[in-house]
Amino acid sequence: MEPRIIECVPNFSEGRDRTVIDAIVAAIESAAAVRILDVDPGEATNRTVVTFVGEPEAVVEAAFAGVQRAAELIDMRRHKGAHPRMGATDVLPLIPVAGVTLDECAALARTLAARIAETLAIPVYCYERAALRPERRNLAVCREGEYEALPEKLAAAEKAPDFGARPFDERIARTGATAVGARDFLIAVNFNLNTTSTRRANAIAFDVREKGRPKREGNPIVGRILRDEAGEPLMLPGTLKATKAIGWFIEEYGIAQVSMNLTDIAVTPLHAAFDEVCRCAEARGVRVTGTEIVGLVPKKALLEAGRHFLKKQHRSTGIAEQEIVRIAVRSMGLDDLKPFDPQEKVIEYLLEKEQAPKRLADLTCAAFAAETASESPAPGGGSIAAYLGALGAALGTMVANLSAHKAGWDERWEQFSDYADRGQRLLDELLRLVDEDTAAFNRIMAVFALPKNTPEEKAARSAALQEATRYAAEVPLRTMRAAAKVFPLVRAMAEEGNPNSVSDAGVGALAARSAVLGARLNVRINAAGLKDRAAAEALTAEADRIAAEAVEAESAVLAIVEQQIG
Repeated sequence: MEPRIIECVPNFSEGRDRTVIDAIVAAIESAAAVRILDVDPGEATNRTVVTFVGEPEAVVEAAFAGVQRAAELIDMRRHKGAHPRMGATDVLPLIPVAGVTLDECAALARTLAARIAETLAIPVYCYERAALRPERRNLAVCREGEYEALPEKLAAAEKAPDFGARPFDERIARTGATAVGARDFLIAVNFNLNTTSTRRANAIAFDVREKGRPKREGNPIVGRILRDEAGEPLMLPGTLKATKAIGWFIEEYGIAQVSMNLTDIAVTPLHAAFDEVCRCAEARGVRVTGTEIVGLVPKKALLEAGRHFLKKQHRSTGIAEQEIVRIAVRSMGLDDLKPFDPQEKVIEYLLEKEQAPKRLADLTCAAFAAETASESPAPGGGSIAAYLGALGAALGTMVANLSAHKAGWDERWEQFSDYADRGQRLLDELLRLVDEDTAAFNRIMAVFALPKNTPEEKAARSAALQEATRYAAEVPLRTMRAAAKVFPLVRAMAEEGNPNSVSDAGVGALAARSAVLGARLNVRINAAGLKDRAAAEALTAEADRIAAEAVEAESAVLAIVEQQIG
């Protein structure tokens, strides 16, 4: 199951006093199980941006603790800085990373906003997807006039906050107001150019950014700017939605860049922005030499990019995740200016570093075999069955990839890429089941540690054992279902795939059959321990059916293989 992860990036109105900054960060860390990814104080802006991630409930709790501590330590009456601001905690966006939708983040943001207003007596505006009024989707509307305008805004009903509305008082004078929102992941990215010209970089930025450039009369560069009846410039939109961009010169690197914020990567993904900046740069005689990611990036952005560039090459996308990421890095030149380490730049990989113990599926072949051979009863036959299924899926995927790249079969690359994608999904599912089968065994063992001194404890222990036993029978049944899906893949590869690899398809069928029959033994032995005989019979009946079908499917594949080999 995909982990549920959201990111929070609160901006606090203190960038100079490290004692205050550290105290706020400590409050965030101590409130809940979140991981601080970055603390970025700015002296000129007198503002600190903190980035942390975790499960939604933990992030919300940690965010509240940060707001509470900032309200205690920051006095807005004395705050001066270059960045727009209206409160001790100025803005607080919640951002979906994995397993959570933007609308779910918006609901969390509104609940958090109400809690901040009610518990801490801080007025709160809701912005972006959490906005309760359409015009307040724009943060600038919520923060209009900044801190100094709060007395006037709080006195006007149409400008009052969404939560905690009341006349300006001593408490608000100290804390100011806060904007809590939900937005999609913002990727800050700079595209490196083979020029030192800021003017040319700006021209490319204006070509692509959503806002575009002012319309001009006659000459598009020096002509008079055209304006509407209100005197506002008429704009010629750029080619990329949900983007902000500007050109600048970076003395450290000696090059100009197009600096861009991708504010909605569902609308304009990273790879689409890269391609369009390349196109517009080339039209102006400039070349993009690489890309610089500022901060962190969600894994899906790199996976989408890697698949995009593979498809442009007419190559299979059904390859390992790390290979897809590597293609993305190389295609966009993410290591042009300095090394790009996905383990340090991708949010999900950063979080996975803290996972313990290490998954069985992550062990080397030798280490996995040694762990199986040890005195411990787990991993056992169920995990081995899942691993055999994964190997069968891997072989089918391999043949599909070899077929997609076979000389003379260029027009069929997409057909085999689809097969490889299907195989890769099966491989991932079966590898997860390797560990889940061992977890199911450990769940049974944990029941035996429960107390059984009273009748109530004995009843609870018995119920827990039945629940764990049923789960231990259901997991290998899931392995059987997944492994059975390997047969259509390897059969298609035996019939249609690269003839030089037909024997690999046959071995894949043998592995899948062993996976199914092996997992069936685990279903039967665990189902035998269920008191609910109807449930036990249903589990074993399905297992028997899948096993019989697997034997027939294996025979059919091997017959094709033998015929192909001749």
